[in-house]
Amino acid sequence: MTDLYISVGIDVGADFSFMSIALPNQTFVGKPFRITHSNLNSLQTAVSKIKEAEESYSLKARIFLESTGVYHYPLFCYLRDKGFNVSVINPIITNNSTNLNIRKVHNDKFDSKKLALIALKPDLKVSVMPSDFVLNIRNLVREYYRLTDQCSAYVNKLTAVLKVSFPEYIGVFSKLTVNTALTLLDKYPSPDTLLSARKTSIIKLIRSTARFGEAYAEEKYEKLVAAARAAKVFGHSLQSNTELIRLYISIIRTYDNAAEQVMKSVRNITEAQPDELFVKQIRLLETIQGCGFLSAVTLMCEIGDFSVFSSPKKLYAYLGLDPAVKQSGKFKGTNVKLSKRGSKLARRVLHMMAVNNIGISGNGKLRNPVLRLYYENKCLSKPKMVAISAVIHKLCNIIFAILRDNKPFELITPQQHNQDFQFAHLSVA
Repeated sequence: MTDLYISVGIDVGADFSFMSIALPNQTFVGKPFRITHSNLNSLQTAVSKIKEAEESYSLKARIFLESTGVYHYPLFCYLRDKGFNVSVINPIITNNSTNLNIRKVHNDKFDSKKLALIALKPDLKVSVMPSDFVLNIRNLVREYYRLTDQCSAYVNKLTAVLKVSFPEYIGVFSKLTVNTALTLLDKYPSPDTLLSARKTSIIKLIRSTARFGEAYAEEKYEKLVAAARAAKVFGHSLQSNTELIRLYISIIRTYDNAAEQVMKSVRNITEAQPDELFVKQIRLLETIQGCGFLSAVTLMCEIGDFSVFSSPKKLYAYLGLDPAVKQSGKFKGTNVKLSKRGSKLARRVLHMMAVNNIGISGNGKLRNPVLRLYYENKCLSKPKMVAISAVIHKLCNIIFAILRDNKPFELITPQQHNQDFQFAHLSVA
């Protein structure tokens, strides 16, 4: 029989929250109480109300907070430190639960009561809160991606301006964001300024920002002049274009430097604690083909506590890689897509890993012959994106096996895998 408990539901806001206390018979103790986060007396009163309910009904309380980005975390820590059993519920669960009233009601008081009643369900699934060590790394990694995404947005803006004022400049360098390209563009933001500059000045600038020699600088100078002359024929440079180009370059460099500092901090934290299980798991994932430090640390941050996953299917579902089932009566949907309810960052990293694994390296060799063959076989009957999704599932199996067995990645063909399985089966028999 499931142990009875008092359910405390807290609807969390940025500055205040509402708390409702429900008994196992689904009746409420008093009215919803407003907790003001900036008022210690309010927080202490909330703790007193929960303890009074425990003493009055001789039952332990379990507190449930809905995940709200960062706002629920201080309250979670405060109540946890007071000795309460505190859990976090995914908002998908509360949003999809049946309304408690026929009337269409949505306010903080009602939501706290609804949360308290939902939390009385014995089969309720709660989220696992990672340790402070993991949260430190996760916060930094997610900020790194926010910074790089913002940087990419301004690179796109810069590209758009250049397509109007200096179209052929984009093709002069292998990448618009390399230091030489940005430095030159910052100093000579229009075709006129570049054409009026001295050849020796431009070559000197190229030599000072690139690792190549005189011949490289001469070649780039000729291409830059040709691009500037072409822009005089097709292109229209305004004063606003010049100002925007310099502004966007400044922003790009700011974001790029900030992202670099954040990633440096992530590396410092992990290198300072090499014996942490979480760090050891990052090192294990780094042994997978196409999984560098950034990919490994991102996946582990999004997975969190791997011990909660008892099968690869649970890992699929957590990352949003499970199919969204559409079935009602005799109808069964055939156009099935991924649920995408898990971490966007994890799916993003897994997609890049899948593309890397089925690719060909610079020397013409297959990066992962096993996954490449698997992908090609899938492409015979499936669209390419579906085949890549299948490769992602294979990668999830590999990640699960590595973390479960605590062993580095080893490339094994299906034939070898079957032989090892049969040998192990015979040995047990």
